[in-house]
Amino acid sequence: MSGQWLSGRGAFITGGGSGIGRATALRLAAAGCSVSVAGRRPDPLAAVVSEIEQAGGRASAIVCDVTSLESVEAAVQGTVEQLGSLSILVNGAGIAPSGKLEHTDEETWRAVFATNVDGVYRVTKAALPHLRAAGWGRILQVASTAARTGFAYVSAYCASKHAVLGFTRALALEVARESITVNAVCPGYVDSPMTDASIARIVAKTSQTTEQVRRTLESTSPQRRLIQPDEVAAVIAMLCTDEARGIHGQALQIDGGAIVS
Repeated sequence: MSGQWLSGRGAFITGGGSGIGRATALRLAAAGCSVSVAGRRPDPLAAVVSEIEQAGGRASAIVCDVTSLESVEAAVQGTVEQLGSLSILVNGAGIAPSGKLEHTDEETWRAVFATNVDGVYRVTKAALPHLRAAGWGRILQVASTAARTGFAYVSAYCASKHAVLGFTRALALEVARESITVNAVCPGYVDSPMTDASIARIVAKTSQTTEQVRRTLESTSPQRRLIQPDEVAAVIAMLCTDEARGIHGQALQIDGGAIVS
């Protein structure tokens, strides 16, 4: 993949201010895509837009709360008005609180599903008519290895990502006759602000140091490292190529071989 192979395409990326969302925005913009980055905090979004524009790309920032239908619909419509079209959707917004099940109250459980599952549903439903109007589309869910297996102390997160994978597979069958593909990427632990927050929570609850917790997370991969956001963004970009049109309804793991099946 080289050059402006996504020139003329418009992308809407939730969770676009940091981590995988930011890396994806930069990667797609470098390929000529016009990018709308969405999230709840305006400052990180503005920083991503500035970075893209300084590199000669086209981008805009839209404050969006995926737990609000009104906010989602306004953000998607605003994206279409600013970019002219919408053909790529990356659902990257997510939260990952941790704790034993008996310490996971209903408020936490519902908050996880409101963002990780309901948010994906709302954004995808709002964006899909625009992808159909464009006559070509790519829908990418940022899931997790937690969509493929279970992990202790993150029951709500695992359940939500399993739901996202089921949603992805069902929608893929619905649009299979159209020029739209639907896939999920399933990274392991990523070197990102979300993982930093998880490490901080573990440190606060245990006697371990930040470095010790980080090494523990790294040890979950046979490669003994955290996945970099750019690695996930590269797979997302690959799935946006015309050559990837046969990859549909799939969950692509990016985990250094942690789950082999």
